[in-house]
Amino acid sequence: MSFDLQDQWTTLATHFTNDGTFVVTLWEEIEAAYSHKSRHYHNLAHIESMLKQANEQKHQLIDVPEVLLAIWYHDIIYKATRQDNEEKSAVFAKNRLKILGLQQEKIEKCSKLIISTKRHETLFLQDSDNQWLLDFDLSILGSNWETYQRYVGQIRKEYHIYPDFIYKKGRKKVLQQFLERKRLYFTDMYFERLEEKARLNIERELELLS
Repeated sequence: MSFDLQDQWTTLATHFTNDGTFVVTLWEEIEAAYSHKSRHYHNLAHIESMLKQANEQKHQLIDVPEVLLAIWYHDIIYKATRQDNEEKSAVFAKNRLKILGLQQEKIEKCSKLIISTKRHETLFLQDSDNQWLLDFDLSILGSNWETYQRYVGQIRKEYHIYPDFIYKKGRKKVLQQFLERKRLYFTDMYFERLEEKARLNIERELELLS
């Protein structure tokens, strides 16, 4: 399957509108946001990775379009110095999806999916889409060590304004919170494939931060 990102966006957006100019405008807005010079990890490569996973597991998803839209917009607003990126991204998405023509119920679901990525906790009790989205987002933790190291370096660059002693303290706290969880991955498939490797990677990074 071809994975030109603009084609992927156009195919998705034209499910909701025939306004080709607006679809292109939205794409250019998305591309500009995720291509900003401050984006070292939370960029189009991250979106592409999540979209590919969603396409591979689309038979598992309840509402494929909503999950895909949540992926596109979940990091549309991202500043390392702020604590409300997910909330702002959700508001941004609600505005754009309303203009795109989505039903309010679908907009609300996309918004909640986006907000759930803040703490990586599910907000839907009876909807597995939330579990899949969060597992797609955290799949990087269970990658091979070389890929994980590259991810760690990219995250550090996004927080470059902080000196090491501040960054390390904050990063350790985040990693420890992950390790304290009963499980990192919500779906059985991701748990079986990535859980052990992810925990080993996190423990190894913590050692390097000491």
